[in-house]
Amino acid sequence: MTESLTASLAGAAADIRLVVLDMAGTTVADGGLVERAFAAAAAELGVEPGSADHAQKLHYVRATMGESKISVFRHLFADETRAQRANTAFEKAYGDLVADGLVAPVPGAREAIEELAGSGRTVVLTTGFARVTQDAVLAALGWRDLVPLTLCPADAGGRGRPFPDMVLAAFVATKAAQDVRQVAVVGDTSYDVLSGVRAGAGLVAGVRTGAHDDDAFHAAGATHVLDSVTALPALLHTGAR
Repeated sequence: MTESLTASLAGAAADIRLVVLDMAGTTVADGGLVERAFAAAAAELGVEPGSADHAQKLHYVRATMGESKISVFRHLFADETRAQRANTAFEKAYGDLVADGLVAPVPGAREAIEELAGSGRTVVLTTGFARVTQDAVLAALGWRDLVPLTLCPADAGGRGRPFPDMVLAAFVATKAAQDVRQVAVVGDTSYDVLSGVRAGAGLVAGVRTGAHDDDAFHAAGATHVLDSVTALPALLHTGAR
């Protein structure tokens, strides 16, 4: 990396005013609950476990981690009625797993969020899940009052990642930044990264605690790749890569 580009990235990191963080895989560890909930959705639609159809659909679910779940089911089942049935079954199954205590914070995530807020930055949590599921996760973790704003695709007009809508909705709603280049977007999937790039965010980071790897992050346009969200406060404080 050239010296001028390094300096540019450092300057962007230091000037971040709004931080948009993904939940599952980034700040929330769910231990593969998405795949377990998908199994319930697939069963609702008559997809046989162990079949080639089931394997193909599960592969797509894994590849599109981070995308709005209803968008995933629309792709898998084509028909809107079937997609809505699958999505309802998925959200119910995921909510039941959350209620059973099967989610936890990514180690150090709450502390990182509090440190970011303590530095004068505004933090927003986003998800590809429906609002009812997002609220269930927040309640299970005791995070209802952790940040001033949480967003799901419905809060941004219905389009989730990889569209930039949730990032831009956070930018407009919080008024925490004067320019989209003062926004940081952080997530564990290439869809999180792509949404940040499309929004024009000044810092877009992939984290290694979830679904996708470094190659996927870089291909999507990430400016940084971090081991965990816990590395973000120091990055923003020092502007170091």
